[in-house]
Amino acid sequence: MSVLLNKIRKIRKQWQAFWAVNWIKTYYFNYKMFPRAIARKLPVFIYGNYKLTNLGGQLIIDAPIRRAMVGFGHPFEAQTRSRGAGEVVIAGIFVVKGQVHFGKDVYFHVANGARCEMGHFSCLGSQCILICKKEIVIGDYVRIAYQTQLLDSIFHQLIDLKTGAKKPVSAPIAIGSYNWIGNRSTIMKGTRTNAYTIVGSNSLCNKDYSDLEEHVLIGGQPARLLQTQITRDWEGEQHILEGLIR
Repeated sequence: MSVLLNKIRKIRKQWQAFWAVNWIKTYYFNYKMFPRAIARKLPVFIYGNYKLTNLGGQLIIDAPIRRAMVGFGHPFEAQTRSRGAGEVVIAGIFVVKGQVHFGKDVYFHVANGARCEMGHFSCLGSQCILICKKEIVIGDYVRIAYQTQLLDSIFHQLIDLKTGAKKPVSAPIAIGSYNWIGNRSTIMKGTRTNAYTIVGSNSLCNKDYSDLEEHVLIGGQPARLLQTQITRDWEGEQHILEGLIR
């Protein structure tokens, strides 16, 4: 009896996984963005009702091509419902270095002339916002928790009334590998972090933190050094994390 129940559960899980994919948008995305030889392998999956607003740019996969290696709306988190707010704009260049996934209701925007790069096994959790007007580079195994926003532009020109100087509107963002960014944080233009940096929840990062050592915790508004010699248990969690998206 238990063997039969296990088989039923397995079939049910496979069935649910199949119908979680928006196959029409998945085929459209792949054949719009890639040559036929790559598109037929379906390296990108679209889950749910993601809006594909602009696919006029380039998606470059700098890794061996495999099925479903990039997922928009991927159900890897605990919540099962979506607000239907997910949206993709790739007007510039988007480079992926391996398996990359986006949670539900993410707004992902790479503007014309901009470049965004995401390393292997990096992710944006549900309801995150990434707007790239110039350059955003995210390393390998970067986990960005829900409702976080990454903005390399302030979008509006600021002028110093004392000097008349105009402040830069945009500046690159560089997030080191094995970073863990807590939920509801804001990563602003000019932010740079080393590998193995933890950003506490509800933090504001708005400068270059690369003068800090690796394995640090930063947090606050604006973020500052809170603790050294601390790290997430990446080795212990790796098989769990990888199991969530297979």
